[in-house]
Amino acid sequence: MDKELSSQEVIAEVKDVWKRFELRVGIFSKRTIYALRGVSLKVFKGETLAILGESGCGKTTLGRIFLGLEEPSKGEVYWFGQNIKTLSKREFKSLRKKVQAVFQDPTSSLNPKMRIRDILFEPLSTNFKITKDEGLSQIEEVLKKVGLSDKVLYCYPHELSGGQRQRVALARALILQPKLLVLDEPTSALDMTIQKQILDLLKELRLSFQISYIFITHSINTAKYLATRIAVMYFGKIVEIFPAEALGKVFHHPYTELLLSVSLDPFNPVKPSLSALKVEPSSSFEEVEGCPFYPRCQYKKTNCQTLSPELVEVSPGHLVSCFERI
Repeated sequence: MDKELSSQEVIAEVKDVWKRFELRVGIFSKRTIYALRGVSLKVFKGETLAILGESGCGKTTLGRIFLGLEEPSKGEVYWFGQNIKTLSKREFKSLRKKVQAVFQDPTSSLNPKMRIRDILFEPLSTNFKITKDEGLSQIEEVLKKVGLSDKVLYCYPHELSGGQRQRVALARALILQPKLLVLDEPTSALDMTIQKQILDLLKELRLSFQISYIFITHSINTAKYLATRIAVMYFGKIVEIFPAEALGKVFHHPYTELLLSVSLDPFNPVKPSLSALKVEPSSSFEEVEGCPFYPRCQYKKTNCQTLSPELVEVSPGHLVSCFERI
């Protein structure tokens, strides 16, 4: 790994994390579904780490495990160098406010029966002994940071636009001054103009608050625009990690190449190549042997079907899980 990157402070980390779910099939049988399979990943201070992949690849589950909302079936999760399994309730609560989230749909994440002032006061009252009047100045300050006036304080969520609601969701997360913010597709429910505004706002807030982001997305162009580093997920595994500025400039994992080939740059539209998509991904998330991308890969070899490649550093900061690329 790049020496400059490895010397940075690690905000959060997962080590060899597996997550499986037991689904009932019929009355008497169950089926094991693996959402994550041996994922190890670090988040460094001040970076935006994009987790990129198709729907169902496990990226949201990984985000929830980073947040402590899901327990891994196997593996360890660390916040600020501490294993969260070993934390007392008091220690966990102390660190909890430093790790916050903004989800995809602001409408469902904001209580429709509460005014914006009360929604933003709730995390303050939960974590600090503070009155509403004392918290008002903090609420007004964070609203200003996310580009909203204090006129929204007495509004209900349904009275705001989608972009305004997402700014409120950001304000609620930021009011506790977290060190890590997990953003799960935070712009996908918004129109293109508002998406750009929110992404620009996120860039500004990262520098203003000196915060780290985990940005979960299926859009390679969004990842390129916002991220400093990109981790590509496929079938519950990390298949490539690289600096965002290297996108399209290095030999990528075949899956990353596929994503690049079918992505449309809104500023430079080109006709995407669909040839790589002729073979559909497996619908089964049961444990498999070999490379999970084998059925779709144009570079596949015989050993790819039975042997699973490990992530190997091929250049500083660039790791690839592919026999063809290492």
